[in-house]
Amino acid sequence: MGGFLVWYSLSKVSIETLLQYFKDANYWWISLGLFFGILSHLSRAYRWKFLLEPMGYKPDFGNSTMAVLVAYLVNYAVPRAGEVSRAAVMTNYEDIPFEKGFGTIVAERIADMIMMLSIIAITLFVQFDFIYELLTKNFNPTKIALILGAVVLGFFLLSRYVKKAESGLGLKIKNFVSGLIEGVTSILKMKHKWAFIFHTIFIWVMYVAMFWATIPAIEGLNVPFGGVLIGFIAGGFSIAATNGGIGLYPVAVAGALALFGVPEEPATAFGWIMWTAQTLMIIVFGGLAFLLLPIYNKNK
Repeated sequence: MGGFLVWYSLSKVSIETLLQYFKDANYWWISLGLFFGILSHLSRAYRWKFLLEPMGYKPDFGNSTMAVLVAYLVNYAVPRAGEVSRAAVMTNYEDIPFEKGFGTIVAERIADMIMMLSIIAITLFVQFDFIYELLTKNFNPTKIALILGAVVLGFFLLSRYVKKAESGLGLKIKNFVSGLIEGVTSILKMKHKWAFIFHTIFIWVMYVAMFWATIPAIEGLNVPFGGVLIGFIAGGFSIAATNGGIGLYPVAVAGALALFGVPEEPATAFGWIMWTAQTLMIIVFGGLAFLLLPIYNKNK
């Protein structure tokens, strides 16, 4: 799928032309965008402590940061597996039970989902028709209803089985779910709720700033604020749909910017430059974090 999308994207602009855009790009603006991206990762690692503290855990900031970076790297290989690896890293180096650490990550995702929905709500005031078309194309209401019905039924049957369990697999599931719930509900027990809210908003402001700051890297690329938000949302959906948005990210971003009269060639080139910058940042910093974790914790 990713290979086809890469081919499709490159059918819109030749490799030679794309390389010329990379050559002519203003890397000061790209570096500024990456700086905002790094700030978002650091803020995410710092925010995590507000969810872990109510359970009695005070992880090292270095380990939290490297766990976040490793998670992003793993997500490029196996979608959504990064959350598992992130909790596993903290279990290994901070002795935080996996189910509790994973529960706090789920709580984070809930907060992030609220922020994403808030950005979509703001964007609705800018371009309602595009957002409506984007959602209806990517999500089939009937299929979602069937999946949710199956999940609810499965959860009901499983909960009845686990509730009565006193040993074996059922008891293990019960203990796991108990720890998971404790992790999720930690957001309600935080002493520093406002700090958590600040970092949540800051993280997403930095995401948008990273996208916005990279636009001037291509000379003559003029995108209004509404286009920035819609391009950001389209890019976010593409990352969720594929491994790191490979192939799809440039297509989605170019399609979003086209609504504002941006020519296809520079819009596609911007999508590739944006995706490449993000990907290299994750590969470099995630790879370094993976290598440095055992060295950083060698005395533990």
